Amino acid sequence: MNKLVLITNPGSASRKYALYSLSNNLDPSDKDGDNSDAVALYQLHFETKGAKVVVTITDSDGKKSEQNTDLETLNDAISYVADFAKSNLDQSLDAVIVRIVAPGDYFTKNHIVDEEYMRELKKAEKRNPVHVPTTANEIRGVKESFKDIKIISVSDSAFHWEKPDYTKYYSFSTSVADEAEIKRYGYHGLSYAFISRYMRTQGILPKKLIACHLGSGSSVSAIKNGKALDNSMGYTPLEGVAMSTRVGTIDAAAALALKQAKGIASDEELLIYLNKKCGLYGLSNVSDDMRNIIAKATEGDERSALTLKIFYYRIKAYIGQMAADLNGADALVFAGTIGERGAETRTAIAKDLGYLGFELDEKKNDNPVFEQDGAPVRYALISTKSSKPIYIVKTDETAEMLAQAKKLL
Repeated sequence: MNKLVLITNPGSASRKYALYSLSNNLDPSDKDGDNSDAVALYQLHFETKGAKVVVTITDSDGKKSEQNTDLETLNDAISYVADFAKSNLDQSLDAVIVRIVAPGDYFTKNHIVDEEYMRELKKAEKRNPVHVPTTANEIRGVKESFKDIKIISVSDSAFHWEKPDYTKYYSFSTSVADEAEIKRYGYHGLSYAFISRYMRTQGILPKKLIACHLGSGSSVSAIKNGKALDNSMGYTPLEGVAMSTRVGTIDAAAALALKQAKGIASDEELLIYLNKKCGLYGLSNVSDDMRNIIAKATEGDERSALTLKIFYYRIKAYIGQMAADLNGADALVFAGTIGERGAETRTAIAKDLGYLGFELDEKKNDNPVFEQDGAPVRYALISTKSSKPIYIVKTDETAEMLAQAKKLL
């Protein structure tokens, strides 16, 4: 009998789940990362609409249906998934795979969740009270909903842990950094790992790659020979470019001055403000959604126009940094929701990268073709013939989680 696994990817504004059937003859190495031994059975995406929590269910044929639920909050989604699995599957689950975004050396590796793991997770909640509690609550919910099930934690920073020490440390005592575990761990590692592995299988992975994962959280990475060299995110996903609601890189003294100016009472409240009330949302005073900001800027809203300029400027600045890290660049990748769907964003960024040898083909950019030799692929080439290649890659963090978790199954 095949193994049944549930993948959970808890976010701050949604909950995503995927149910897979895995062959008993798993290939733990899975060098190609194609997950040919896995079949997607169902995907469940929970979000809040008005006062209701709704779920969109996608079956193995790709058919979607949206349903209202009786759930009070997104934190209760796992109980709905447990009932759904019991009603729609012929056997019990064998394992649950969860994505972890947490600072600390322990979380640079994948783990089977046990008592030691839960102790380390409790420490991480104190280090990062914004991102870690959501995952911690999800794991506790899994434990309650699926008694005695194997839970596999897949690290979102493992890919970046291969990078050299000079891109890991901040500029203070390395002994303090090691003891307190305050380092530039980097995130979106699952996305970048998938991009690197997928491009290798397609024969298009260059020696020097700059990849931009742009979504509600955004980052830029330097990847050399398929291995991590640097990432714009740091100790937590707060560092780096301006994001939907995250401030990005900020002078520590400026953060303290902001705390005083806003009358923020505690450090934890300051972290929440920097993570939830800044970025595109704080700058524009309109929305945290790029589509809305672009629309308002088109209508002449000056704050929205400035927001876009800051967003693009920060990304281009980090692309320049990554090019310096790599001593050049052979290819550029856009991924993530904004990177994949935002033609305007790609145009605004790429038009100033001629110094690196990149030039966007506007027709290809507006209508990207995800096809090669008549077969569908997950990438589209959107650069001119005289340019170094610029790609859109449809990244798949769920597929990468599954590929990595096989080693612990």
